Order: sequence, then structure tokens, then C-alpha cells
Amino acid sequence: RKNTKRVPSFRKLLRTSQIKLDNKLKNKQYKQKSAAKKYRKEQKKLREAVRDAISRKPFPLEECKKKQDARKWEEKEEEDALPLDMMDEDDLKLMEDLAQKASFLTRDLSSNEPVHVKKRKHESVIEKYEKVPRRLQTEPEKELIHLLPIKDKSGIIPQAVEKPVLNVAHDEEEDTEDMEEAEDFNEEPLPVLTPEEMAAQRRQKLQERKVHIAALASAILSEPDNSIKKLKELRAMLMEQDPNVAVIVRKLVMVSLMEIFKDIAPSYKIRPLTEAEKATKVKKETQKLREFEEGLVSQYKFYLENLEQTIKDWKQRKLKKSNVISLKSYKGLAEVAVKCLCELLVALPHFNFHNNIIVLIVPLMNDPSKMISELCVEAVKQLFKQDKLGYASLGVVKVISGLVRGRNYDVRPEVLKVFLHLRIKEVELQKDSEDIAPKKKFMTYKEKRKNLSRMQRKWKKAEEKLERELLEAEASESKAKKLKLHTETLNVVFVTYFRILKKAQKSPLLPAVLEGLAKFAHLINVEFFDDLLIVLHSLIAAGDLSYRESLHCVLSAFHILSGQGDVLNIDPMKFYTHLYKTLFSLHAGGTNEDIGIVLQCLDVMFAKRRKQVSQQRALAFLKRLSILALHVLPNSSLGILATNRVFMQTFPRMDLLLDNESQGSGIYLPELDEPEHCNAQNTALWELHLLQRHYHPTVQKFASHLIAGAPTEGSGALPLDLSQRSATELFETYCMKGMTFNPPVASVTPRRKDTFSQMDSFVDEELNKQLQQHISETVAHKPLDFAKHLKESSLA
Repeated sequence: RKNTKRVPSFRKLLRTSQIKLDNKLKNKQYKQKSAAKKYRKEQKKLREAVRDAISRKPFPLEECKKKQDARKWEEKEEEDALPLDMMDEDDLKLMEDLAQKASFLTRDLSSNEPVHVKKRKHESVIEKYEKVPRRLQTEPEKELIHLLPIKDKSGIIPQAVEKPVLNVAHDEEEDTEDMEEAEDFNEEPLPVLTPEEMAAQRRQKLQERKVHIAALASAILSEPDNSIKKLKELRAMLMEQDPNVAVIVRKLVMVSLMEIFKDIAPSYKIRPLTEAEKATKVKKETQKLREFEEGLVSQYKFYLENLEQTIKDWKQRKLKKSNVISLKSYKGLAEVAVKCLCELLVALPHFNFHNNIIVLIVPLMNDPSKMISELCVEAVKQLFKQDKLGYASLGVVKVISGLVRGRNYDVRPEVLKVFLHLRIKEVELQKDSEDIAPKKKFMTYKEKRKNLSRMQRKWKKAEEKLERELLEAEASESKAKKLKLHTETLNVVFVTYFRILKKAQKSPLLPAVLEGLAKFAHLINVEFFDDLLIVLHSLIAAGDLSYRESLHCVLSAFHILSGQGDVLNIDPMKFYTHLYKTLFSLHAGGTNEDIGIVLQCLDVMFAKRRKQVSQQRALAFLKRLSILALHVLPNSSLGILATNRVFMQTFPRMDLLLDNESQGSGIYLPELDEPEHCNAQNTALWELHLLQRHYHPTVQKFASHLIAGAPTEGSGALPLDLSQRSATELFETYCMKGMTFNPPVASVTPRRKDTFSQMDSFVDEELNKQLQQHISETVAHKPLDFAKHLKESSLA
């Protein structure tokens, strides 16, 4: 019969509904499951048959046990049965009839015999026991090894093999012989090596380990996907047991693994797979990638645990049982471990276990060891500087806040000073959002006309429009996310600062707190302004602060008032008075570095609040700053003169101090600490004439410029490289920390190097005659008699 079923066409297949395809797939999966289920049943039956064949062995019946069980069962039935006097006659008769018909009710359910088997009344226990085949116990029973059974037409045939019995006595003799040989070998003395041979042997071992480490590292870097076993082998070398090379090998392995993880770690965080993802079938490449990621994360975790254990062993000063490494070597190992952790903290902020590294590093910032503390502080600073999004910064700030609170504010000031390196500024936020937004290059109109058809141009236009919208949405979302993270970070920072201001005002952390408030004061909420200004003024009035700390208080207060604090009606006259009074505490010695903070204060107090400053106050500060410029180093003098230049260009009638005629009544009182009442308009800036003769050429230029009235153009104007710099920039540029002179001093070469006439160097003729007479005379050296001199002086 001809097969009338036609193969469906391709068009018909396209019209096939999705439901039908899903049903086909379900049927296929069901058939596969049923086949697997059937196979499992067959295997189960086969295993049961093997077990039955093995355990098929007759045993004598235990009649007494059965009798005891029967008695217990009868007693239980008697207890459970109802008394006959409580039942009706009809019910009792019905139960007796049913009992005669139902055989399964009276059957012993505990027996394994079939239901309809004939009872053997005359069979006794002795007969059953006699039927059991006897086995002579002349030979020891041999142990059998059961093999897989064979199945044929008749059924399943079990297979077994005797287990070979070893000759125990022979083995014992061999063991004793081996022990005797080992004792003889131990009795032989080991060869004694000279120190040169021991050093050569150690160098050879070390070279072998280095070559092995280099080979493993190069193999891992060349093929990271297939080198997890080699990575594990390299990590196992962290437990080097040879005492001669253990310390150096462990250090080398630590650094090598750190560099390897920096190179092969992906640029994303690896998350663990869910159960559903593990159950699904994937491509070979995907499975290979999953195995690599899983192995990488596990080895990275074990590596970090090894580093942590190394640091803990050094902290606890506890010697291990193996005693391979001495206690002195623990410090060197711990330093290398901390360096590796710091590198990973900065290099892999996006990878797994970064928060665990933060928890390890932050407490070490307060370590008594100066080297380890500086390493950790520098690593955290570097992390803050390069962190654009703010996830890592937020984690570090939270751990530092918890550390400060947990130690009851007894930590090093450097721990809090790292907050100054946080990237939280409005300008940087805009800049970072531009950096993060991906820059897509779109086709121009000419390129579209040249390369695309009309329909393609239409599609391209719609596609580019959609891409622009997506890019804008992504950039705005990232900016909003970043602002949220920075806000949360600043909240934690300010909570830490306010706790210290409230509970630990005499703590050594106060300078770091005031410095931090001075930097981030413009970001504080307006609600805290009044209370914060009161606290700052009370700290200054108490007089317990150093000069630098009081300057930070003043700077913080004016940062608050110059930002959102403009709306507040607060008179900061007490802060002006304090700064004016303490300006003469500065000099060319140790306080010269504080002039940088003074210049920042003056910029915020006068340049940014010019409308709130009176003329008398500006004149008083201008005069006192000019006096101060004579007593400090050249870089400080330049910063002060640059500030005076801003004063003269910002406030009107500052040229009064360039005229020696007095204006108004009264005389100038330089010792008065009130800038409003010292009559500064009745003095002159005579200090500028002294500064014109200063040894520093740039100071001379500034002094001449101010004497001319600080013009912006003309002959008295400053060069562009000086006029465009701020006071703080000039202070830092001309700093003399490196004991170098800026600008460098030109070397002067004498005209005649070979001949030098003493006569030419002196102008006075009488002095020349005395020199010639002294040179011509022969001086006789006499021994000094101190005793004679003492006698003459006592007699006199």
C-alpha cells in the first residue's frame, strides 16, 4: 500500500503554531523521562536479585521466639477486645460468622509465608534442622568477592571469587627485616657539611624554587582557563616546609600570586550560580568559563585566607607546631602580606571579597608598626582618589567609623585624615558623569548618503535617536546613583566628626576633625549651622587648642558661612578678631607651614565676603600682613603680598596706606587687637620699601608692584606667570622644603682662577702694611702654661 502521508512543506512548518511545537517538545521530554525511569527499575530489580542470591542461605527456625511472639499477640488481643457482656447477641453472632469466613484476619501477618500454603502439622523443628546441609569446619571459611551476575534464559547466575589470603607471618618477617635495615641505616652518621657547602646547597634549592615559581606563573598567564590546577599548585607553595628557604619562597609566592590575580581577574564580580542555572544545559564554552570562574574565586579566597592567617600569626606571636619559621621572620612575612593586600585593595575594587580586604586593611591603619600603618593609609588614600563611583569609598568610610567608635576614639589621627582625600565635589561629579557616559560616534549625513540606501537611512535615523535617548538615560541614572552614594558617604563622615566634637574634644583626633570640617563644611546641612558655629567658637574661647587647630576652626566657620550660610544672619566678628590677634604668632620657624591655612582663611573671609567687610577692617589686616611679611620665609612673604594685592584691587581707597599723610583723627595703634578701632588709616606701608631690598627677586617684584598701586597693566604690572597665580599657589611653588632656592641662583665664575693677590682685596694702606709685617715675621710657637696664667690672674 502506498504511503499517502506527505512531508510538510517549509511554509507549512512556518505556520505551525507555537503551542504545537511546545507539545511536541513536552512529549519528547516525557518519553525520555519514561525510558530513564524504566531503565532505573530494571537496574533496581537486578540489584535485588543479586542480593537475594547472595543471602539465600537456610537457617533453623526459632520456635521459642515465635511462641513468645504469639503469647504477646494473644495478650494484646485480649486487652484490645471488648468484653462479651457489652455486645448484643446479634452482633456477637455476626462477628463469629465473619471470623469463620475471613482467613486473613486469623493469619500471622509477621510470617513471610504465602497466604494459601498448606499447613504442615507434623513438621517439627528437628526435621527442619536436619534438612540444613552440613559443612565441615576443617578449613577456615574463605571470604568471597561478589562480582556482577550473569543473566541467561534460565535466570540470573551470581558470580563470586575467593579473596586471596595473605601470608601474615611472612609479611611480619619482612617488616622486621625492613625495620632492622632502617635502624642500621640510621646508625650510619650523616655527612657533615661546611658552611660554604650549606650556603651553596641553599642557593641551589632557592634557584630551583624560583624557576618552578616562574614556570608556573608563565603557564598560568599564558592560558588562565586551563591552569586552575597549576594555580592551586602555586598556592600550595605558600606552605613551604624546608626551613632553609621557607621564608623567601613564601614571600616570592605571595607576590607572584598577587600579580597573577591582578592580571587574570575579570573586570566584573563573579556571582555563585543558582540551582536552576546549574541544572540547565549550556554550551561547552559557557561551561568551561563557569568552571574557570568558580576555580578562580575559590583559589582567590584561599589565597586571601592565607594572607590573613600570616598577619594573625605575627600579631599573636604564636609559633606553629611545624616550627619551620622563626618568630623573627613572621614580621617580614606579615609586611609582604600587607603589601599584597594593599595592592589588591587598589587594583581590584570591583572583584569578589573586596569588602573582606577592607575589613582586614582598615584596623591595620592604626597598627603600632609605622611601616604597616603607612602602607595601609597610602593604599586607602589611593583608593579614594581613583574611586569614581563611590562603592569602595562608602565601604571604607563605614569600617573606619566603626573602628573609631569601637576603640573609643583612641586611634591615630592619620586614620581620620584619609577622609580629606575623598572625591566628593560638585565639579568632579559632573566630570565623572561625562567620563562614565559612553561616547557613541554617529554617522554624518554625507556618510549616510554615500553608503546607505533611502530605506536604510530611515532605519539608521530611528536607531540613532533611540541610542541617544538610552545614553542620556544611562548617564543621568549613573549620576543620580553616584550622588546618592556620595551623600551616604558624607553622612557617615559627618556623624564621625560630630561624635568626636561632642564626646572627645580633648582627643588628638580634633585637628583632623577640624581640618575635615573645613574641607566639607559647604556640604553640611543648614540645620546644623547654628550649633556647629557655637561649638567652634567655644573651642577657640577655651584656649586649649593649638594655633593650627584654631586656624582650622576659623576656616571651618567661614566655609559654613560662605556657602549655604549666606542666608543666615550671623555676625562672624569674633572670628575676624581672633585671626587678627593671632597673626603675629607666625614666624620663619616651625609655624611657617601654617601660613598656607592663614592664606585660605583670608581668601574666604575677604575675597568671598567683600560686601560684608568694612573698610577699617580691610585696612587693619592689610597693615598687619605687611608687617608679618618681614618676619617669614620668602614663599610666605610672596603669599602675603599676593593677598595684599587682592585687597588693594578688591576694596576701594586702599591706596591711603601708600600716602604718609594721616586721614582723620587719632594715631595708629599696632598693639590693639581690635581691627575696627586701631586707626589703620593713619599709617603707611613703609614695609614695602624694605621688601624692595629683599634678597629674593620675586619678592622685590611684588613689593615694587604694590608700591605702584597694584596696576593691572603698564610698567608697574606683574608678569602673567605671577599675576594669574593665587596666594596659596605661590606659597607652594616657592616652598623651600627641599633646601633649594627658587629661582636658582646663578653661579659667579672669577675672572682669574690661578693668581690671587691679597693686596688687591684690601683698600686700606695701613691694614696692608700690618699684613705684610706679620707675614714677614717668623712666629715662634711657645708652649702654653695655663697654671702660670691662673696664678697671675689670682694675684691680680
